[in-house]
Amino acid sequence: MKIGALKLIDPKKVGLSVMNLYIIKELILPFLFGMGIFTSLGLSIGAVFELIRKVTDSGLHWSIAAKIMLLRMPEFVVFAFPMSILLATLMTYSRLSSDSELIALRSIGVSIYRLILPAIAFSLCIVATTFLFNNFVAPAASYQASLTLKQALGETRAEFETKNILFPEYAEIETENGETREVLTRLFYAEKFNGKQMTNLTVLDRSRRPVSQIVVARSAQWNVLENIWDFYDGTIYLIGSDGGYNNIVRFEHQKLALPKEALDITQTSRNPNEMNVFQAIDYLKLIRPGSDEPRIRKWQVRIHEKIALPFACLVFAMIGAVLGVQPQDSGKATSFGICLVLIFGYYLLSFISQSLGISGAIPPWFAVWLPNLICFGAATGLLVKATA
Repeated sequence: MKIGALKLIDPKKVGLSVMNLYIIKELILPFLFGMGIFTSLGLSIGAVFELIRKVTDSGLHWSIAAKIMLLRMPEFVVFAFPMSILLATLMTYSRLSSDSELIALRSIGVSIYRLILPAIAFSLCIVATTFLFNNFVAPAASYQASLTLKQALGETRAEFETKNILFPEYAEIETENGETREVLTRLFYAEKFNGKQMTNLTVLDRSRRPVSQIVVARSAQWNVLENIWDFYDGTIYLIGSDGGYNNIVRFEHQKLALPKEALDITQTSRNPNEMNVFQAIDYLKLIRPGSDEPRIRKWQVRIHEKIALPFACLVFAMIGAVLGVQPQDSGKATSFGICLVLIFGYYLLSFISQSLGISGAIPPWFAVWLPNLICFGAATGLLVKATA
């Protein structure tokens, strides 16, 4: 019986912590191998071919293309983490099983739960690393890659141009019977924003009851120094509680203390992949009042995805370790094949469940976490079966 490096381990003298270090050490090399393979595959399929087309069709310089490819790399590194931990646990535990090293450990009283504990500990480190990459490194790098590409192709103007800006503001008021209810206090609308000015604005302001006002202006611009709006060439209609006009004021330039959130919406031109979870939550708060339910559900799905994806590393580590400790005589090719099948099944399930979440068939948070829950349940079932 081949025992390999475990013949050096004497649990009575050095303790079982040596086993943890040994298994974790065995996990590192296949994990790095998986990171290289899966990152390269993702980068080739998702970025390289597109950049080559930009170079040949749009005249993008090779040096700019190389810079963009490097900036896009963290995006694919994030997806490589769960796949790599699955491959690492499958290959490591399958190798230990085929070399009879797991049998040697079981013969001295080490349980299966104890055997997979190093894989879980290793995966928790990867979970933290994935979260950091997914929320702080990859979004910033992806945004810079997108900005670099647009600047190189002369498309920066479209980055800031926004049409039909609508921002409603609500507040709670107390009724005569003592109850509180939410009402619309201000509605901000502009036809177009070119990156500097908004044009053709209409603002309904009901915040100063019993008098309301309607502001109509040709253009408006945010005054950074005074932290206020500068409206140009417009009219203010003051409406009393009886619905009649109390006063009409025409102006060429008027300063108005209105919320800056309407401008924040136009300046947030990033997609969910270019935001971290905190930026996405803040953006959802901004757009929620003026957005339809499908758009809100889509952003909720993307927010939960930024949290759930790192925990896929833990789930994959459990599945890989449990499958690997089964008695077998398989090689690296078999482990790689099993890994690809499991990954395909996971992301297919994730795609279906997220689609259901966006459509409203199931809650968005449940749609994102469902693949992890199913895989965790499957891993737990396999573990219980293996110890029976």
